[in-house]
Amino acid sequence: MVPHTRHVSRREICHVFVPLALWIPLLLTSAISQPQNPTLERLLKQGQAALDADDFATAVSAFEEAEHLAPENPAASRGLLISYLQSGRLTDAIDLGKKAVTRWPNDAQLQHWLGLAYFKEKMNEPALEALKRSEELDSSQFGIHFDIALVWLSQEQYSPAADELEKAVKLNSSDGLAHVLLGRAYQNSNRTMKGIEQFQIALHVDPNLPLGHYHLGFAYASLGRDQEAIAEYQKEIARSPDNPTVLYQLGHSLLETGDWKDASTCLRKGVELDPQNADANYDLGKTLLLSGDAAGAVTVLRRAIELNSANPSAHYQLSRALEKLGQKEEAQQERQRFADLKKAQTQSGEMATARSQ
Repeated sequence: MVPHTRHVSRREICHVFVPLALWIPLLLTSAISQPQNPTLERLLKQGQAALDADDFATAVSAFEEAEHLAPENPAASRGLLISYLQSGRLTDAIDLGKKAVTRWPNDAQLQHWLGLAYFKEKMNEPALEALKRSEELDSSQFGIHFDIALVWLSQEQYSPAADELEKAVKLNSSDGLAHVLLGRAYQNSNRTMKGIEQFQIALHVDPNLPLGHYHLGFAYASLGRDQEAIAEYQKEIARSPDNPTVLYQLGHSLLETGDWKDASTCLRKGVELDPQNADANYDLGKTLLLSGDAAGAVTVLRRAIELNSANPSAHYQLSRALEKLGQKEEAQQERQRFADLKKAQTQSGEMATARSQ
């Protein structure tokens, strides 16, 4: 088996929940400890209560009124910024955040939330600048290190992401997601054994962690430890039977071990759930061919080529299937396509693989 590495896409990282709630309880601390006029204090408490209840529209309204009443009060600006951020009003959050950090440049919370607003708008450079400034001001907060790591991961910068996540888990060792992301950062920077250790810790911390067994299984598979990978994928499938990615990976590992029957079952279901997955179609076609269903293999392999015509292996397997059906001319054409693609990859220094994620 050829070792493979799982890379974390920006889309995947941007869908990770950013732990804003870690900061919200700190929002009004400095404001409430200082003398307030009754109206301002009422608005701040109203906004905080709305945030706690995930009623972001009410929070925005309360904090807008508070900020208008007392623009010199940092708690009002903090509350309004986090309310804009939580309600998805990113442009408003960035505009307010830029003004707020100019007025209070040493406020770690404002820098943090401004960085998150930039990140959610896919503005990575200013996001990192604001988040690193937040880290300089207060390095004791788990959320800051976690969110810096998210930015690095979205840029496929795995080593600096791992550095930040190492700091994060030292501050909060009970966060399963942080351990998973650290494991993925390790794996994607060729430290798979350390990645496995983090996935195991994550599952110890939270046995019900979504996709925890999947990540551990993929790490085992990347080392060619397919039986261990299969065991982890099966645990994940028991929790998420209709996850096409897990079905594909389980099917792939079963195929690697020669269990064509079970591989075919998993891959068929995976392709039904995600027909656009070229790799799943390829593996299913290969499994059908190995099982003796050349006609079925031709249909599925043609689909795999439609989805990814640059995969030389799909053309090779299709040539074999066509040969078994006696379609020698078409088989020769596919062998030639296979040879041409392999030659092009060699000349460009690319590494042929039938698998990606």
